[in-house]
Amino acid sequence: MALAADLSSKWILVSEPMPHVLHIELARNPVNAFSAEFWREYGALFDRIVSEGRDVRAAVLSSAIPKLFTAGIDLADAAKITTGGLHGEAKVDGARGSLALLRDIKDFQYAIGAPERCQFPVIVAVHGLVLGLGVDIIAACDVRYAAEGSQFSIKEVDIGLAADVGTLAYLPKITGNHSLMREMAYSAAIFSATDAERMGLISRIIPGGRTEVIAAALALAGVIAGKSPVAVSGTKRILLHSRDHSVADNLEYTAAWNAAALQTQDIPETLAAVKARRAPKFAPLRHAKL
Repeated sequence: MALAADLSSKWILVSEPMPHVLHIELARNPVNAFSAEFWREYGALFDRIVSEGRDVRAAVLSSAIPKLFTAGIDLADAAKITTGGLHGEAKVDGARGSLALLRDIKDFQYAIGAPERCQFPVIVAVHGLVLGLGVDIIAACDVRYAAEGSQFSIKEVDIGLAADVGTLAYLPKITGNHSLMREMAYSAAIFSATDAERMGLISRIIPGGRTEVIAAALALAGVIAGKSPVAVSGTKRILLHSRDHSVADNLEYTAAWNAAALQTQDIPETLAAVKARRAPKFAPLRHAKL
């Protein structure tokens, strides 16, 4: 079965542009506004890829809509959050309403954080507007590329709340310019790809638009997909652990991880491939459950 078989759904298109690489495109017209159905579909896709053991070694996330990445949350669903929650329960009292809302927020966070749970890197390629929830989405990805005309906004304060799906948790960990990051979070100002790069939110500005930024992201995905999946998945896990732990704790974690990972056949295969001047052939991390 093809790597992308049966993965496309109502508002998400999935293809396999090269071996072991998925291209995941957000495709809810007109502006990729995220309803509850859309964000649940989004999170379920990544979890399904992992649970089915598909031999994905890198993925690119982008928008199928020509003019933008996403306008953020669907405002109709945003209104539901304050009038009984997304599950439709009536507010019996404040405590019960809060518990229902807590469940909604945590479900939302879990779905948008799905790329981080994948053993493979997820590269996001953005163009046009990246508003509100769009920043939450890209913050949970491994690598962030932006077309030169991209514009961003941490928009939540403009609708009366603090961003609660990932932006405020991730950005202090992944950005180097905390003053600029806080300025944008407090003001909801639109900022450019240049500002995003200066902040550390994105790693590269790609000249051109949607086509060019996706091509650049796919090129990187192709390079990563040619590496040992044991090495790449281990690197991702160790980097995530390092973000949330001390140096000493991370060195201990790395030693334990590599005590097992160094037994991989990927190392002798890599050495044999170099000697024979051929591309290495690596086994999948898991047997597929398809």
